[in-house]
This record gives sequence, C-alpha cells and structure tokens, in this order.
Amino acid sequence: VSDHTSKLEVLCNHLYEGTDLAQRLQAEKVLLELINSPECLSQCQLLLEQGTTSYAQLLAATCLSKLVSRASPLPIEQRIDIRNYILNYVASQPKLAPFVIQALVQVIAKITKLGWFEVLKDQLIFRDITADVKKFLQGTVDHYIIGVMILSELTQEMNLVDYSRPSAKHRKIATSFRDTSLKDILMLACSLLKELLAKPLTIQDRQQESLAMHLLKLVLNCLNFDFIGNSADESADDLCTVQIPTNWRTIFLEPGTLDLFFDLYHSLPPMLSQLALSCLVQFASTRRSLFSNPERAKYLGNLIKGVKQILENPQGLSDPGTYHEFCRFLARLKTNYQLGELVMVTDYPEVIRLIANFTITSLQHWEFAPNSVHYLLTLWQRMVASVPFVKTAEPHLLDTYAPEITKAYITSRLDLVTFCLYSRDGLEDPLDDTATVFQQLEQLCTVSRCEYEKTCTLLVQLFDQNAQNYQKLLHSSSRNPLEITVQEGRLAWLVYFVGTFVGGRLTYTSTDEHDAMDGELSCRVFQLISLMDAQLPQSSNEKVELAILWFLDQFRKTYVGDQLQHTSKVYARMTEVLGITDDNQVLETFMTKIVTNLKYRGRCEPVILRTLQFLNDLSLVKIEAVKFMLQNHTSKHFPFLGISDNYSLSDLRCRTMFYTALTRLLMVDLGEDEDEFENFMLPLTVSFESVTQIFNSSFEQEEAKRMLIGLARDLRGIAFALNTKTSYTMLFDWIYPAYISVLQRAIELWYQEPACTTPILKLMAEFMQNRSQRLNFDVSSPNGILLFREASKMICTYGNQILSLGTLSKDQVYPLKLKGISICYSALKSALCGNYVSFGVFKLYGDNHFDNVLQAFVKMLLSVSHSDLLQYRKLSQSYYPLLECVTQDHMSFITSLEPRVLIYILTSISEGLTAIDTIVSSSCCASLDYIVTYLFKHIAKEGKKTLRCREISQDGQRLFNFMQQNPEVLQQMMSILMNTIIFEDCRNQWSVSRPLLGLILLNEKYFSELRATLINSQPDSKREVLDQCFRNLMEGVEQNLLVKNRDR
Repeated sequence: VSDHTSKLEVLCNHLYEGTDLAQRLQAEKVLLELINSPECLSQCQLLLEQGTTSYAQLLAATCLSKLVSRASPLPIEQRIDIRNYILNYVASQPKLAPFVIQALVQVIAKITKLGWFEVLKDQLIFRDITADVKKFLQGTVDHYIIGVMILSELTQEMNLVDYSRPSAKHRKIATSFRDTSLKDILMLACSLLKELLAKPLTIQDRQQESLAMHLLKLVLNCLNFDFIGNSADESADDLCTVQIPTNWRTIFLEPGTLDLFFDLYHSLPPMLSQLALSCLVQFASTRRSLFSNPERAKYLGNLIKGVKQILENPQGLSDPGTYHEFCRFLARLKTNYQLGELVMVTDYPEVIRLIANFTITSLQHWEFAPNSVHYLLTLWQRMVASVPFVKTAEPHLLDTYAPEITKAYITSRLDLVTFCLYSRDGLEDPLDDTATVFQQLEQLCTVSRCEYEKTCTLLVQLFDQNAQNYQKLLHSSSRNPLEITVQEGRLAWLVYFVGTFVGGRLTYTSTDEHDAMDGELSCRVFQLISLMDAQLPQSSNEKVELAILWFLDQFRKTYVGDQLQHTSKVYARMTEVLGITDDNQVLETFMTKIVTNLKYRGRCEPVILRTLQFLNDLSLVKIEAVKFMLQNHTSKHFPFLGISDNYSLSDLRCRTMFYTALTRLLMVDLGEDEDEFENFMLPLTVSFESVTQIFNSSFEQEEAKRMLIGLARDLRGIAFALNTKTSYTMLFDWIYPAYISVLQRAIELWYQEPACTTPILKLMAEFMQNRSQRLNFDVSSPNGILLFREASKMICTYGNQILSLGTLSKDQVYPLKLKGISICYSALKSALCGNYVSFGVFKLYGDNHFDNVLQAFVKMLLSVSHSDLLQYRKLSQSYYPLLECVTQDHMSFITSLEPRVLIYILTSISEGLTAIDTIVSSSCCASLDYIVTYLFKHIAKEGKKTLRCREISQDGQRLFNFMQQNPEVLQQMMSILMNTIIFEDCRNQWSVSRPLLGLILLNEKYFSELRATLINSQPDSKREVLDQCFRNLMEGVEQNLLVKNRDR
C-alpha cells in the first residue's frame, strides 16, 4: 500500500471515528482539498483498490459522488467509465461493508439520473441500468441484494429534488423514469417477494432477511415516488393521496397484491413486518379515481379484511415501530374512504369494535408509543366529523364507541400525572409540550361532541372530586407537597379539557342544553381561579396557570363579544353560582385575573407571556382594573418591570408586549389629552431622569445598562401602538432632545454588547416607521428632519464603533456585528422611503447628516462578505430593500462612489438575482432597473445635447465611464436574467422582466450574441421555437424606456 494511501486512511479514521475535534477538523480540511484537486479521480481509484479499511472506501465513494454531481459535468466517456468501474468493483467484492456498497451504489444512481437524456452513438447510454441489474439478479444472494439496492437507490435518487438545479429539468427526468421504468421495477420487486415467500431459500436466514428488507424498501420507494410533481411535504402526513398512474391499475386490481403484503406482515420478523405495513399504508392511500365504485368497494373490503386479521392476532404489534405504522395505516383508511363506504363493508361492526378496543388499550398504555396516539385520534376525529353526511341505513355505531374513546383519553391523562411524578425513569410530562397537547385536544374536541352529555357528566364528576381533594389537602395539617403537585397536575388537565370543549362549540350547531353544560363546566374553572389566587403570594403552579389562561381564551372566543346573543344559557348557570350575568362581568373577571398574574407571577416568564398575549387579544373595555394598570405600571405593582439582578437581560422581552397592550388601552380615550399622556409616561420619565443622573455622576454601569434596556423595550412597545399623528407627536416631544441623547450615549459606550444595542437600535427603527402616516408632522414643524438627524447620528456612531472590533470569528460575527447592521439598515430604509424628510434640504444648508449616514451605510457594507449578505436572512432582507430605495431616489450618491465600491454593490445585486428568497431577488431586479434606467436616460440626453443640460450630466458621465470600463458587469446580469426566465421556474417573472429592456437596449451587440448562444444550446427540435420567442419578444419595441414600451 503506497505511503500516500495509508496517510489518507489515517485521516479517514480521524474523520469518521475520531473523538478529538481539532483532529477531525484538520482531517476534514485535507479531505476537502482532495475533492477539489485535479488528482481526485485517480486518488479515489487508489483508495478503492489499495485501501484496507471500510472508511477509506467510504471516502472514495463520497468523493466520487461529489465529483459526478458537480454543476459542470465530467465528460460523458469518463462518467461511463466510473459507472462501469463501480459496477465491476461491487460485483467482484460483494462482501464489502453495507455502508460502502450503499455509498457506491449512490454514485451509480447519481450518474444515471444526471445522464438520463444523454446520447452517445445514437444510444441513450445511461438507461441500460436495468440490463446491468439483471446480471446481478442471476448471481449469488449477495449479488442479488446489490442488484436490488441499485434499483432502490435509483428510484430514490430520481425522486430527490436537488434545489441547486433547475426543477423543470428534474421533473422531466423523473417523469421519463416514471413512464419508462418504474412500473417494471415495481412488478419485478413484487414477483421477487412472491418467490421469497413461496420457497424459503437454503442460505442462512440473515441473508434472506437482508434481501427481504431491500426488496420491501424498493417497493416502498416505488410507492413513495412523487408521481405528479407536487413534491408533497414529508411532514404533512395526514393529507396523503398517492397519485398512482392509471396504467398501474392491473397491479392494484389483482387481489393477490394486497394479500402478498399482509402475508409478508404475518410471516416476517418485526423489523421487516414494519416495512410491509409501510407499503400497505401507501396501498391504502391510493387515489380514489384509480377505481370504479364497485372496484373501490372490493379493494376497501380487502383492506378491512387485512385489518381484522391483524387485530385478531395482535402479537405482531408489540414492536413500537410496527405499532406506529399500523396506527398510520388505520388513519389512512378514513383519509381516502368515506364513512358511508366503510359502513357498507361486511365486517364493519366487528372491525369498528376491534379498532375501538385497540384505541382504548393504546390510550391506557400511553407510555408504549406516545407519538402514535395522534393517528388514532385522527381516525376517530374524521369518523365522527363525517356522521352528519352519512346517507346509508347501515348503523355507524360511533355513538356507542366515541364516548368510550373520550373517556379513555380523559382518564388516562389523569392517571399519567401520578405516573410521571413517581416514575424513576424521569418520564417527561406531556404538559411540558403544549403544542402536542393542543393538537390532540383539538382532535378530541370533535370526538367529544358525539354524545356530549356523557362527556360533560364525566368531566363534572372528575372536576368536583379532584377540586375537593385539592381543598382538603390545602387545609390539612400535614400538607404533603407531592400529593398537592399531583392534584394540581390533574386539575391542569381538567381545565384544558373544559377549555377545549367550550372552545369546540363553534364547530357544531350547539343546542341550549349544550350551552347549559358549558356553563356548569365553566363555573368550576372560575371557582378554581378564586381558589388558586387566594393562596397568593405563597404558592403558584405554572401548569395550572397556563391551563387557566388557555381556558379563558377559549371562553372569550366562544362566549364573549358580538357573536352571541346575551341570553346564552351559559350565563344562566353562572349567574346562579357566581353572580356573573353577562360578558361585561366576565371581562371584569378577566382583567382582575390579568392584573393578579402580572402582580404576583412576575418571576414566571411563560405565565407572564401568555397573560400579556391574552391582554393583547382582549376587546378594550372601561374597567376599573384597566384604570389601575394605566396609572400604576411600575415595578412596585408589577415585579416583572423591575431590573433587579435576579432577572437575566433576556427576561425583559415581555415588556415590549406589555407596553403595546397598555398603550392600546390608553389610546381608546386619549384623544389630544397631553396631560393624560404625561401621567401615563411618568414612571418612564422617572427612570430616564435617574439614568441621566447616573450618567452625570460616578456612573454605576450595570444598573444604568439594565434600566436602559428595559426602557428601550418599553418605549418600543409604546411607539408600536401609537399610530396616529397626534399621539406620536406627544411621544416625540417627550423623548426629544433630552432622552434621545441618553440613548446615543449608551450606543457609544456599549456598542459591543448586543444585549444593550439591539433593543436601542430596534427602538430607533420603530421610531423611523411612518406607519399610518403618523410621521407627517405639521408644515411648520422641523420634527421629521430632527428625527432623521438623530437616527443618522446613531447609525454613524454604531457603524464606526462596530468596525473598530476588527475581524470576528464565524460564530460571533452575526450576534456582535451583522445583527446590529441589519437593524441599522432597516431603520435607514424606513427613513428613506417614509416620505417625511426632504433630503435635498441637507445639501442646501450644508448639513452633513445625510451624507454621513450614506457613507456609514457603505462602510458597514464593505466590512461584510458577499456570502454573509445572502447567508443571513435578516441581513439580506434589510440590505436589498434599502439598496432599492437608494437606487430609486439617490442615484447621484451611487454615481459618486469609488469604482471598487460600485463593483461591490453591483456584484451583490448580481448574486442576489438568483436568490431563492423572492424579497431579495425582486429588490435586486428593481435596483438594477433603476441603475440601468438612469444610465439609459443619461445616454439619451447626451445624444441630443442642448445648451441647457450641459452642466448636469457629470454624475451620469461618471457612471457611463465606469460601465464602459467594466462592460462585463451588466452583460453578466443580462445573461443571468435570460437564463432564469428561460430555464428556471421563475417565481417573480414580472420583477425579472423590468430591468431586461434597459439591459438589452444598452448592450444590443451582446444581446444578439447571447441569443445565438442560448438558441444553439438547445436540441435541434427546439431551436426554431426559441428563435421565434426571441423575435416575438423584440417585436415592435422602440428605443425608449417608457412604461408603454416596457409592457410590450
């Protein structure tokens, strides 16, 4: 073995097995260089022939894979050689490690896919893959397995969308593969599985199992194929219909096909029976239109017969993976068949009983496979939802089983609380993952409304029993904390159930009896609220509080507001028990609850956040509690507004939301009352005054910093809610000039602490937003200009300071620098396109604030690499729209830039044209259009010089000279745009078309060359068509950029 090869082997071991990070990174670096070196191919061959470890062979396969999928492909002969070399290599060494074979087979699949339409000597040279596979199928079992792996990998590769290539080309290849090969592959796989099932092969079972596994994976890949190119999102599991092509009908109508997979399920070990079920899931999801009505009924009958067999011999379901697939299979039955069709199946009553028992058992043994419950609930939810639409006389029996399912879910969740607390394995409490809980509750909600009386009776009984136990525990002398926690956990679940059922009212046309039951249930939760709040400030259970907030929100949506007649029966019961007669009194209860939470639960961020969201959603009302909040929003009453050290800096985030909600409440009656506004701002005034004092005295940094972060967040919340001119002006008069200078000073001091600069910069960006024309100050007011000058100062200060940090490491560059830059850019964009400053004034009066901020924009920009501009989404979404504003209104600034800066900006546009993000690509097109239009107008004016316009043209001349020295810049962009329009599926065609005419008129010679190149790159059959398209494009176009001419 050569010395070089053994060195590479050592590196491979470091890379795949090493535990030392530095070693691994070093190995990665060297091996990356190998992939990019010209010797890559010969090195791969050496590794495959001389390598002694599997990792060396894996590396060779990985390098080859990267090599064959490059954007500029290798010559066709070379690719044929690589393919044949690998085929011979695996044929001669069938005992290689499975992951090596997998990686090598992947290379063959990639070569085949990318060369699917390539012709050599009048032959579609890469399509004879099936002939190669047949040779493998005639060899030993190991060869047999490799043959199946090749087909499996190829099917998967054909289905994979590579987003770096044109998707139209991918669809063309995938469709051709579907039409020429896929059906044969599926039929071959099914017949091989039949053989496997018929005669047990004589070799050891391990090999046979491996073969069965690869065959089942092959079938699954065939059935998972994206037949019609809607690339369904893998995660959207519940909307699946498999769009089987019509010419596959015969396979599906043959009853033996389904039987084969049910037989495989019963006769294979768990790992493999799971794959057989996965195939059946796809069979059950076949599109309805593949069959006629009688055929569909027969097919469904066979599926149901299979379900019955599985449920009668459930031992196979003891494996969690198999169990999960079976639950998916059950859910698909209802996705693709109607309840009316299911009811007609002969075994329906027996099967629905078996499924109900299976579901109840599953819910009771929730720890077995918690993620599968979703599918079972989906099945029942859809069944119950279809009840009103069933027209057949056959009984659906759901009124018998649905209440059983609801009961099993409710009681099993309550038992779960004790189990989680006392379990030794540290089981996770499902209530910690509220997203899943809400999803399941929503499904349960539908099921529970079937025979709603039974559900409500059960809940009332459980609620009373648990609440009484809880009260006893609270008042007992030996308060056992663990028992109290259990009761609180159970109460939290019960409150979630009540909230769910009350919130589910809208989906069904409810009766008075149902509303009265909701009243019964709601009374109990309102009583629980009083009980919980009576214990404050000593103890508080976060889970119960979150459940109560969820309930209040559901109750608000259902029973508060205009959508209900106030005679609703829900209030009848509440009047008797609680004295709450209508929704106004409920709102009072809501507000009292909100104030209590904000007062006493300030340490608990989730509760504060949910409380503030709830406050934000409330219809605004005149209530004592609201007045109290507007007059007393200080840390004395609401501890979370405090800045003591036991809060981390990120804890202050909820303050913005709090102040947005409060300011909205203030705005209801504010009008032009400046005194009321001053009173409202008093707590902030006091804080600012003390910060000013700290700044002027010995300077206790930490305290001032915390106060300022809090203030910036508070003010941003206030500014966000003030969207009228009058109220915004009050805020401006309050903050300018004294307090704004404090913020400027903070940016100067703490520029390298994002925890401090981000809130202040975001506040400035919010101030610059001319939302609802709130910044259109009076004619006599200089406020717009004053505000812009402050923004300019802040951006310049931040920009200069941040650049003094020098080069930052990859993980620090975004938080310490790019995030701040992107906020500055969005603030500047708001100012430039907000229409409240006349920027010409600055130059006229010798004020350099406008120039400075544009220079700061450029300085910051040059410190960012092009790749970072596109890689960080927030940065690209603030830079490109800002550039669009600058090119639209301030071209004289663009033309005054040095050539290197212009090149940088134009390159950034060129790279952004092909960005996936349409905000970015559309802004690039617009910027390019403004630049091209400016240049075109300049040249047109130069052409017809009169005495008047001799002087103005210096700016234009500068840009014109630059473009003459660098003609390739615009030519490259025209080439990118033409390629995008012709070969890509372009999502923003209109934007892309805007700059095109200007580019064509400025570069007519290059355009005709590009046109010839594009036409010649097409196969003969399409050249004429494309040539005609180009002729149509330019037909009747004149030499100007008027709108009428552009729209041609």
